Amino acid sequence: MRLRLIAMIVVTLSLGACTSDPKPAAAPTAPAVSAPVIVPGRPGEAARTVSPAEAATLVPTPTPNAADVTYVRDMIVHHRQALDMAALAPTRAENSRLKSLASRIRDSQAPEIQFMTTWLQQQGLTAPGHHARHEGMPGMATPEQIEALKAASGKDFDRLFLQLMIAHHQGALKMSEQVLTGGSHLRIEELANDVTATQSAEIRRMQEMQAAL
Repeated sequence: MRLRLIAMIVVTLSLGACTSDPKPAAAPTAPAVSAPVIVPGRPGEAARTVSPAEAATLVPTPTPNAADVTYVRDMIVHHRQALDMAALAPTRAENSRLKSLASRIRDSQAPEIQFMTTWLQQQGLTAPGHHARHEGMPGMATPEQIEALKAASGKDFDRLFLQLMIAHHQGALKMSEQVLTGGSHLRIEELANDVTATQSAEIRRMQEMQAAL
C-alpha cells in the first residue's frame, strides 16, 4: 500500500511539471541613449558637451522681446565705437597700462559683437550697419570728440581716452541695467550681466589711471 501511494505522488508531480506554463524570457533591455549634447557657450566662451541627463535639466531659452532686440542692436553700435577708440591706443598712447587696457577691451568686446550679430540672425533679424545713427545712446562720443582723440598723442591722448572711455563704459552699464529690467531672453540677460561685471571693473582701473596722470 505504501509503495502504491509513493508511486501515485511521483506520477502526480510528473504530470504537474509537464502541464505548467514555462515563464516567458525577459525582453532584452534597449541600450540607454548616451549621445552627447552640444551646448553653446556664453559670449567669449567655447561650447561645451553635456550628457543627455544634464541637458534635460537646462532651462529653455525664452522668447525675446523688444527690449532684448533694442539692447543687442544698440550695444553692437556701442561696442564698435569702443573698438575704434581702443584701436588708436597702440600708436598714440603713452601709458603702458592704458595700452594694455585697450587691448583687453578689444579682446572682450569683439567676440561679444560676433555673439550679438549671430543672435540677431537666429531671430531672423539683421545687425545694424557700420554707419548706424547713435544720437541719444548713453555714453557715445560725438564725431568731434573722436576726431580730437585721433589728433591727440602722448599724455593728451591718455587723458582724453580715459575721459571718453569711462563715459562710454558708464553708458553701457545704463543700457545693461535697462535690459535686465525690461528684457526676457536668458542669453541676453547673461550678456548684460557679463557687460556689467567686465566694464565696471574696467571703469575702476581707468579711474585709477586718471588719478595718476
